[in-house]
Amino acid sequence: MQAALSTSDGGQAVRDLLAAWRNDGCGSVRERFERAVAEGDLPPGADPALLARYVTTLAFGIAVQAASGIGREELQAMADAALRTWPLT
Repeated sequence: MQAALSTSDGGQAVRDLLAAWRNDGCGSVRERFERAVAEGDLPPGADPALLARYVTTLAFGIAVQAASGIGREELQAMADAALRTWPLT
């Protein structure tokens, strides 16, 4: 998926499709966080859009690291470090 980000102009359709896929996923997470704020599961001052972008960026980054051969322990440590900053407001 990451290789499609650096393709020639002929790969524009693939880049656009993947960007739409990523943005749709982020939008779904944002909607869930909006519901979490409304239901009191997240603090009233939480920013659902920022939290969604943060989580999806982290997930995509961890996926790239995993595909690069980073081991489970190190991936878990990255996720744990990110969760220590949760929730962002």
